[in-house]
Amino acid sequence: MTTLLHWIDAETMRLARFLLMPALACLAGCALHADATRDAPLGAPPPMLLGDFVDDYGIGHRIGTNEWLQRPDTRYRVVAWHADAQYLVARNDAGNRADPGKWTRIDWIALPGMPPWEWAFCLSAWDAPTQADAERADIARRDTPKTGCNGYPFSRMRRVMATPGQEMGSE
Repeated sequence: MTTLLHWIDAETMRLARFLLMPALACLAGCALHADATRDAPLGAPPPMLLGDFVDDYGIGHRIGTNEWLQRPDTRYRVVAWHADAQYLVARNDAGNRADPGKWTRIDWIALPGMPPWEWAFCLSAWDAPTQADAERADIARRDTPKTGCNGYPFSRMRRVMATPGQEMGSE
């Protein structure tokens, strides 16, 4: 090692630092940009789906642009909103007890004239091996919401006030 350092003079070291520092700064900037774009889902969610809800089974949900939390601790990381087709695709969080790292497709339907229920959802896929498999899981039948979720009803959602101290981290 000392033999190698002996061959590198001070001018060569200055030149190396001069070239290396901007390259490292550039790489760090690229890494930050990659994280920011990875976290941003494709498309935009409809405003009616964002917020705190309770379904007709009494389960709480907090839905944000990047994450759907099904209380108490099941998280779906949204990667794509397809608002026109009324579904989203998400990656199951690695910390989920069931199907960690798998892919989920959630279809929804608006429920006008059904207060307190605003909308309903169907888990068309929850354990798909790939994002493409989740995209293809088109089982929801919105014309028959009582049986249109693979023979079961869509889960109806009513808006509730946010619970203090339980904010979502990806908002």
